[in-house]
Amino acid sequence: MTHDAAMPDFTPFIRPGDTVIWGQATAEPLTLTRALVAQRHRLARLRLVLGIDLGRTLLPAHADAFDFISYCGAGGNRQLARAGLLDILPCAYSQLPEQLRHGQYRVDVVLLQVSPADAQGRHSLGLANDWLIPALGGARTVIAEVNPDLPWTFGAATLGAADIDLLVPARHAPLQMAALPATPVDTEIARRVAALVEDGATLQLGLGGVSDQVLAALGGHRHLGLHTGVVGDAIVGLAESGALTNARKTLDRGVGIAGILMGSRRLYDFAHRNRDLQLRGCNYTHDAEVLRTLDRFTAINSALEVDLTGQINAEVAAGQYVGAVGGAPDFLRAAHLSSGGLPIIALPATAGERSRIVPRLNGPVSTSRCDAGLIVTEYGVADLRGQSLKTRIRRMIDIAAPQHRAALECGAREALGYAIA
Repeated sequence: MTHDAAMPDFTPFIRPGDTVIWGQATAEPLTLTRALVAQRHRLARLRLVLGIDLGRTLLPAHADAFDFISYCGAGGNRQLARAGLLDILPCAYSQLPEQLRHGQYRVDVVLLQVSPADAQGRHSLGLANDWLIPALGGARTVIAEVNPDLPWTFGAATLGAADIDLLVPARHAPLQMAALPATPVDTEIARRVAALVEDGATLQLGLGGVSDQVLAALGGHRHLGLHTGVVGDAIVGLAESGALTNARKTLDRGVGIAGILMGSRRLYDFAHRNRDLQLRGCNYTHDAEVLRTLDRFTAINSALEVDLTGQINAEVAAGQYVGAVGGAPDFLRAAHLSSGGLPIIALPATAGERSRIVPRLNGPVSTSRCDAGLIVTEYGVADLRGQSLKTRIRRMIDIAAPQHRAALECGAREALGYAIA
């Protein structure tokens, strides 16, 4: 059904008690989410499953009609978390498809932004397949906005008129996410990471300035591949340098795979009608059976802090939920199993005056120490693979900021019972 009114009426399509999801981050359909907020009192009470929030559409005041749950505390979710309104689902990203399709958080309604239809009457999902693919697999209702500014991307699914219950024109340009300016610390960490990467490796990278700088530092490599959850603008430069060809991938040869595009117009133009970059659902990008087939799989992720034995906290900082378990456990484990793979966590050694290498974590264990591999800071690389606790502790202290090393040695004795010679 096509609807041309300025504000779509959701009452025939959304029922009280429904679970609703939409494309996260840049893929948020702003026309639809803002209409949902405006109509919330007629639809209450709804459960909203949230991803990364760049649109800042939701406010704590909207808890009068909505219940909020998310796998992450990123972006606008932080104000919901601070207000005590955000329920966290602390699961690895690979576990989301089952939850969204059949589990406790089975989706009733999906809100989408889609590209204009092609000559066959099919719409692409534009900026994201990601968790939308499993959500669409179990949803009762699909509501979409057509955005002429979206790139047409090749992906796991396209939608025709029969697949969409309500189709409306978009009133807002798609969101963009500008790259963060590089710091000297980011550049030094990236230099160390890039030196570890082999030609022919298949890359997975998380979000952030370090990941962007790693891609910039890899321009001299050759025959790199891509299999990741998220890509930003920096992937365009890597492709233009000739380093990214996907020619040696053991799966999806010749094609880079991602779940969601989180960048600017530069990335969107690069992705438009580009068969060399294709989007898939997280039931593919994070699937263990898929990942285990990728040789030289190099997973590069970040963390809030890492303890001296390799336990990783990627969720809580200063008592606030700001991150996620995310895909790091899935990707790091896959890199351990991959022939020639590298499981890498890259992070600055300090946050302000505080060390991010710690004797004990100040938050939960997002990734266990048995899945830790190489920890990289601006001061060096700690290879923890196959190492005893005592060796791990020594190596982790060696990559901490020099001003914190003595305190970490004391902390190792007091918290862990290890004296470091």
